[in-house]
Amino acid sequence: MKKIAPRQDDGGGGDCTPLVVTNNCGETIYPGIVIQSGDGPPSLGFELQPGDTNEQCVSKDWQGRIWGRTNCSFNDDGTGPNGGGGGRACGTGDCGGIVECKATGEVPVTLAEFTLNAGDGQTYYDISLVDGYNLPMAIVKRDVHNASLDDIPPNLTNPSCVATAGELASQDYDPYSSGDFLGTNSSFPLPFDSNVSDSQVASWCPWALQVTVPSEPEGGVYTYPDTNVERPIFDPCYSACARYNSDQDCCNGRYNSPTACQPSEYSKAAKAVCPDAYSYAFDDTTSTFIIPAGAGFEVIFCPGGRSTTILSSEADQLQELQDTGSVSGMVVYAPAQERIPDGMNWMRHLRLGY
Repeated sequence: MKKIAPRQDDGGGGDCTPLVVTNNCGETIYPGIVIQSGDGPPSLGFELQPGDTNEQCVSKDWQGRIWGRTNCSFNDDGTGPNGGGGGRACGTGDCGGIVECKATGEVPVTLAEFTLNAGDGQTYYDISLVDGYNLPMAIVKRDVHNASLDDIPPNLTNPSCVATAGELASQDYDPYSSGDFLGTNSSFPLPFDSNVSDSQVASWCPWALQVTVPSEPEGGVYTYPDTNVERPIFDPCYSACARYNSDQDCCNGRYNSPTACQPSEYSKAAKAVCPDAYSYAFDDTTSTFIIPAGAGFEVIFCPGGRSTTILSSEADQLQELQDTGSVSGMVVYAPAQERIPDGMNWMRHLRLGY
């Protein structure tokens, strides 16, 4: 594995929270990063070949998003698509046809979302499929040589979403027979979903939400879903909100509440294949990870293995960590915080100050 040298902010005064991005996919990708607040990394877009890792720094109060761009072709200086002219340079996740992103990528994309310090001493993060799905992703908490954070069991903090055909491990998958996996080990094993099969992963995206919908057969119309029509291996999927932009699908207008906005067919399918991922706007109680502030993170594309079920399998320990800063006798320094009211979107919680 080749590591790209860390690029630190010269004005950071040693305030370096690790933000690492790794590509375990079989193809080159171009990760994109957008800064929502705080001091972000110097590079907001870069090439990452298979097996490569990019290490950068962000401020302790950084808030932002990371996603992967696929099938990209840029000109030599990265200011536009290869071949000249304007338009898109990437098949998915494009951000204005340039390498260094200045805005969030075009949907559909799998997102890693971070608020490193919300002002309450907590870090909030998640894998989001609210804008759709294009690549498998995992988030791994990185050691920062702070015993109070490093002692948090890693099987509580490192979610994974694998919803691509051919990337899913077998249903009896055990990664620990050959060593560690996603920052965890046999002493603190990740809980994996064992129900979803590879055939389900290959067909979970609702028919009309596929980026490339197969054309109708000559002389007839296939029924939905038609298992005789083979889907592509790389099958990015729009969310219902991203495709239709309706108030009902996007939880806007009169649907802007947990009771009024219910999961769509897409949301239910996404949650089935990635139980720890956000699937729609009010899915926060089963999608948001909350730990004491101060940790760094690594985003891994195509992590392998299977999707995790941390938030449901380890709910009691996670609530204990959020409320008291301690887990099963392990002392984690953090003041007890007020619990986010059930059903309240965590981003709304941060914005409204509840």
